[in-house]
Amino acid sequence: MTSLLADAGAGAYAVGYFESWNLESLQAVIDAAEESRSPVIVGFNGMFLCSPQRVVRERLELYAQMSLAAARAATVPVAIIFNECDDDDAIRAAIDAGFQTVMPEYGGLGHDEQVGRVRDLVAYAHARDAAVEAQVGTLAGMGIEPGVPTDPQQAGAFVEATGIDLFSAVIGNVHCLRSGTAAVDLALLRRIGEAVDRPLVLHGGSGFPAAAIAEAIDCGVAKFNIGTALKVAYRDAMQQALDNAGDRVDIHDLFGRGTATDAMAAGRIAVKERVLDFMKLYNCTGKA
Repeated sequence: MTSLLADAGAGAYAVGYFESWNLESLQAVIDAAEESRSPVIVGFNGMFLCSPQRVVRERLELYAQMSLAAARAATVPVAIIFNECDDDDAIRAAIDAGFQTVMPEYGGLGHDEQVGRVRDLVAYAHARDAAVEAQVGTLAGMGIEPGVPTDPQQAGAFVEATGIDLFSAVIGNVHCLRSGTAAVDLALLRRIGEAVDRPLVLHGGSGFPAAAIAEAIDCGVAKFNIGTALKVAYRDAMQQALDNAGDRVDIHDLFGRGTATDAMAAGRIAVKERVLDFMKLYNCTGKA
């Protein structure tokens, strides 16, 4: 991850983290990266995978090995991440399972406790050649209103105290925005970039204004996170395939055969096309 983002910073582009949730979405991200010759970041959401509300227990080893297999099979540079988790034991398990980067996410936690927990995770990760991303501030969205912007001075002190490798900034970006764009503060982002000697990350990339991307990269952003827009594309494509099939299509042609009527293939193609759109915005096409 650190070398991937160092190259991005030197080349004045950003790399997308396109969050997956199953094999089709993971393969779609790799498909797009190879088609456009772009470096890319793949991975899964730790808060989702480890949620006590999940109706079936997930095995982190499977998700880690799936991500690693995708990275090793790809013909472009790929980094992997276990994104956004508030369970330190699960984060350590993810590192042990093979995730190369992790992101602890502690909504509402006090500053001093957050520093201590992140510092401990950094020590654990670095001893195993893994990297850590962390955030100061709180994004709006996912039931959290309003967000709390990053304080640049506090951000600089946080990085120094914890030794994290990537810093996630909050400048008005919003999680899971389905329509419209977020009102982002690029002047604040520039101050954060001046205070933090690390690659910057912006979550909530689905609703980040396209017109602000180039300036954000100039401020030090090397990684954008995309999730919601991909799931919307996947849902719409699968729904269309199911609607078109009705009861007339052989069930194997609808699920698993990979023909023109396959709903899972339709979802994969739709996700790939959305990823390609974002890669163009990030100026990373042809950089692999």
